[in-house]
Amino acid sequence: MDHYFIVDHLAVDRLLSEWRWLCPQPVALVARSAFGDLFLRDEAGKIFKLDIAVGQMQEVAKSEAEFRNLASTKEKREDWFAESLELAAAGRGLKPNHDQCIAFKTPIVFAESGGPDNACVGSLYEQVSFLGDLNRQLSQLPDGSKVQVRLQK
Repeated sequence: MDHYFIVDHLAVDRLLSEWRWLCPQPVALVARSAFGDLFLRDEAGKIFKLDIAVGQMQEVAKSEAEFRNLASTKEKREDWFAESLELAAAGRGLKPNHDQCIAFKTPIVFAESGGPDNACVGSLYEQVSFLGDLNRQLSQLPDGSKVQVRLQK
């Protein structure tokens, strides 16, 4: 569980550069999941989970002490950090280092993401940035909308 809290080497402003549309306030990085989700402390001390896959941010604890206490429970490790999915991915050889995360070649927000070989290890910064931009664009559309992805240089 301690590896979730090894985040001092990460630059929160760089991670959040494409997420300021959802998280404009000053925050500190407290923890992160193997899948790139970020746990952020605001100036009042509240802890928020930024779910990068679906572009949502929600309060999960009133303080860092409460967050750390809850994070020590099996239920919250599963809910917040997807611990069983992380262990399953590790069993398939997907073991990110402190600057990486388990990423998805086709973002899981898309129905087409269900393939067995969709997961890979990728740069945490690149994945968080890419999904911030993607989710910002998708946030303008109704759920279930059809989209066409166009890549530009």
